[in-house]
Amino acid sequence: MTVNVKGRLAVVAAGGTGGHMFPAQALAEALKARGWRIVLATDERGAMYADKFPAEQRIALSAATAKPGDIIGMVKAGWEVLQGTLQARKAFKALDPAIVVGFGGYPSLPALLAATGQKRPTLIHEQNAVFGRVNRFMAGRVTAVACAFPTLELAKPEVKARAHVVGSPVRPEIRALFNQPYNQPTADGPLHVLITGGSQGARLLSELTPEAIKILPEAIRARLVIQQQTRKESMDLARRAYADAMVKAEIAPFFRDMAGRLGAAHLVVGRAGASTVCELAAAGKPSILVPLKIAADDHQTFNAKLLADAGAAAICPEDELTVDSLAGALNALLKDPARLARMSAAARSVAMPDAAERLADLVEQVARK
Repeated sequence: MTVNVKGRLAVVAAGGTGGHMFPAQALAEALKARGWRIVLATDERGAMYADKFPAEQRIALSAATAKPGDIIGMVKAGWEVLQGTLQARKAFKALDPAIVVGFGGYPSLPALLAATGQKRPTLIHEQNAVFGRVNRFMAGRVTAVACAFPTLELAKPEVKARAHVVGSPVRPEIRALFNQPYNQPTADGPLHVLITGGSQGARLLSELTPEAIKILPEAIRARLVIQQQTRKESMDLARRAYADAMVKAEIAPFFRDMAGRLGAAHLVVGRAGASTVCELAAAGKPSILVPLKIAADDHQTFNAKLLADAGAAAICPEDELTVDSLAGALNALLKDPARLARMSAAARSVAMPDAAERLADLVEQVARK
């Protein structure tokens, strides 16, 4: 039996980084296509990623985080969360949402606390292979738990047992790449390499990767077409390195047409955030991943294992990364087109390109009828 959802309201709570906001946006688009109304609950930082978010309204919630052991910081954060919870309670009384969906990160906490306190249906989605702090805190209180990865490190056994593995929703333009066949490099054709950095710790890749490419064999360098996202302060250094190596390169702090660039890439070098890993799988792209060392609970290493265990990625631990080691990893892949093609197929084998629809199905199951 099809349930008439037209006009029903879902509050999507996310913020902090694009890693939380992009999957939330993908779900919102899937729900809106089914007739749902969407309201976004976020903070100031999350609002920076919300210019294309398909919400009819945005609720600004007070929220903050603090380092464990920082008593003053924890008290201040607690006060901010309390204020945000009161703001959310007031908003929910007026809006009467059928469900509140949280995507982790501290901006989602006030919305989830308000919703559970009012006994509204709630759902959390964990994008990483390691359960985040906010989701761990809320897991026993919410109606349902969804996750992107088959593994859910640091989750209690009873939470793992009831978690729904739905994948991580990716943007529609990335989802479309799943149906685009991998264009294996020819013996003497161009080698397109896309280098991304991530929102934190990008300096390492920004500055080390051009130096590694400089020492690749000349036969490889002559065929390279590099597109690199890099920090503004590292752009001149990268341009000089590529010019010295006589390598074609486009350098920018941000690429807006990421789907097109990802679709053209033969190899991707980057961090191992949840969105990055799931987008690489959906796009079927071979990769060299450098997990961010300071990521909470080392979640990027666990994220990267999904692709590495499938044979789709090479992991370069940050502590072991040098110009020589990265050059070696690049050379091993770029000189072997057949291996790149196998890695592409392996990436697709672990993809869940319909994650947004899977999550939307779960939302409709959990929501108040």
